[in-house]
Amino acid sequence: MSAPVSGIIIVNKHAGVTSSDIVNRLRRLFGTKQVGHTGTLDPMATGVLPVLIGRAVKASDFIVAENKRYTAGMRLGITTDTEDTSGTVLTESDTLPSEAEVLAAVERFVGDIEQIPPMYSALKVGGKKLVDLAREGITVERQPRPIRIDSLTAVREADDLYRLDVRCSKGTYIRTLCADIGAALGCGAAMASLIRTESGPFTLAESVSVAELEEMTQEERVARLLPLESFFSDCPAVTLPDFYARLSQNGCEIYQKKIGAHLADGTLVRLYRHTDGGEEFFALGRVGEYTDGSAIKAVKLFVL
Repeated sequence: MSAPVSGIIIVNKHAGVTSSDIVNRLRRLFGTKQVGHTGTLDPMATGVLPVLIGRAVKASDFIVAENKRYTAGMRLGITTDTEDTSGTVLTESDTLPSEAEVLAAVERFVGDIEQIPPMYSALKVGGKKLVDLAREGITVERQPRPIRIDSLTAVREADDLYRLDVRCSKGTYIRTLCADIGAALGCGAAMASLIRTESGPFTLAESVSVAELEEMTQEERVARLLPLESFFSDCPAVTLPDFYARLSQNGCEIYQKKIGAHLADGTLVRLYRHTDGGEEFFALGRVGEYTDGSAIKAVKLFVL
């Protein structure tokens, strides 16, 4: 009996569909209901959308994809209800700033800043998505949230159009970034296009479109799956001897002094065990203080 399909597929999302639409199409293609994405992209956006298949879905709570990178078009001189050019235009301005003024304004958004999430977003208030409230004509107060812009550059393509290259933390709304830059310039702005070029360790170069996946055989599709642990490549790896691996799988903490490890408290680690074929990733663990000292305890098992 063949092993269940499991892993990560890096989809190059096309415009005009939701992230949930992509998930539904991949459920059919891979023949499993266990499919989930790791970060919503707006319907007008394209680019990197990591999708979890099979038992990889169990890791969704631990997948943060902290760092993202985007290429965005910023249209100056308008504001819209959605903060992008797909929405209803609220204001227009014929007075546009100079290129020097735009570049200076952009620089001020680099670093730790705050954003007010847009009404047209999947965030929930009182159990209801903001976007659903917005479509009912309801606007609710939203609290500013801290985000981080690691780098931000702008290239002029026309008097009213600039191309932004943004490296940022998770939770950043590029639509809101464009709107906030426009507000700082006094002319307004809306996002005209968006491509996510990086999400965590994954890039466009390793992505595949749904159309390409549909042309493949099942064997070819499965061959495109990345191993689950690739999402945690930044986490240190610990290979446990068989005895300790069994204890870990049974919920026991493994004291670092017994396995010669010296990891800081709070560290998320990849746990491996020995198999006939080499080493197998079987769980995520976290370092913490226990009765007899610092230990690693499995927090999510992927192989029983």
